[in-house]
Amino acid sequence: MKIDFANPSAQFHAHKGEIETAILEVIRGNQYILGDQVKKFEENFATYIGVEKAIGVANGTDALELALQSLEIGAGDEVITVSWTAVATVAAIENVGASPVLVDIEHEFYTLDPNKLQEVLSPKTKAVLVVHLYGQPADMESISNFCNKNKLFLIEDVSQAHGATLNGKKLGSFGDVACFSCYPTKNLGAIGDAGIIATNNTILAEKILLLREYGWAKRYESKIPGRNSRLDEIQAAILNVKLGFLDTDNISRNEIANLYREKLDPNLFKTPIVRKSSQHAFHLFVIQSEGRDDLISHLNSHGIFPGIHYPKPIHLQEAYINRLKSGGDMSATETVSKKILSLPIYPELSLENVKKIIQVLNSFRS
Repeated sequence: MKIDFANPSAQFHAHKGEIETAILEVIRGNQYILGDQVKKFEENFATYIGVEKAIGVANGTDALELALQSLEIGAGDEVITVSWTAVATVAAIENVGASPVLVDIEHEFYTLDPNKLQEVLSPKTKAVLVVHLYGQPADMESISNFCNKNKLFLIEDVSQAHGATLNGKKLGSFGDVACFSCYPTKNLGAIGDAGIIATNNTILAEKILLLREYGWAKRYESKIPGRNSRLDEIQAAILNVKLGFLDTDNISRNEIANLYREKLDPNLFKTPIVRKSSQHAFHLFVIQSEGRDDLISHLNSHGIFPGIHYPKPIHLQEAYINRLKSGGDMSATETVSKKILSLPIYPELSLENVKKIIQVLNSFRS
């Protein structure tokens, strides 16, 4: 049996009847773009996160770009973020003409280190883009205080943390605007590309609505320059089904995570630490281990295929090396990048298979 670190098709089969019914409803209808399913998903998601408005878009990268554009961030502006993230975070900043400024992470949590913000603050800084990586909430109190003190926008990248909470609040409700990817492997995943933007600022929401479809205030009449980034009606229908199972699925992810944390040999592996007063979404369960390549070979030989998120920090990748501004010290980022490994975790993964994975891991000797 092959066990991958993610298995989006398993979630389809878990909710096959509801998903196929939802898709057929769209196909048999007469509105395939920005119809009732998109409107329903936007309303349901806003209620779920606890914000005033949510706007469906084509993908997570577009969500970030449109959020930045709505805040009028562009050429000559700087946005502080992390190097330890999916490349989409940095690509979106550059795609609107702004400059990413990279800071290190908190070693224990893999999220932006608030203590590094002051050293990269400049007159050009317009926003902090915080990433809730692997499903772990960032230190939003410290980061929010820094943004408020310096009159900066706060943007949340929640693409890996659907449903996670901090102090009882859903992630995505802390910043000026929040962006979510609904890529198939995410906790709330479509069967294709999809994204959504959440905000409590209704004026900002109206602007994003214009930006996502050619700036149209009404059809064929552009009020501002915009683009085409519409959430597909079929994907919205799928997401409406899956949203109803998100909390239950996240409980299953936490049960698997807890089993890993309890049973993995602490002398061999460093397991995730959950931030106080938070609910981790465990999009990924990331351990640290010496001899990672040998460990991967050991797991593969038993039919287990982990992932690496990510093999190389952005500031060390060919496209960005020696080109991006940073705070200088990236020691935590560079240290964890050599040791991290993403173990299989998804709601449909059986506890029997989790125990098998643990047994194989604990038998490893580098």
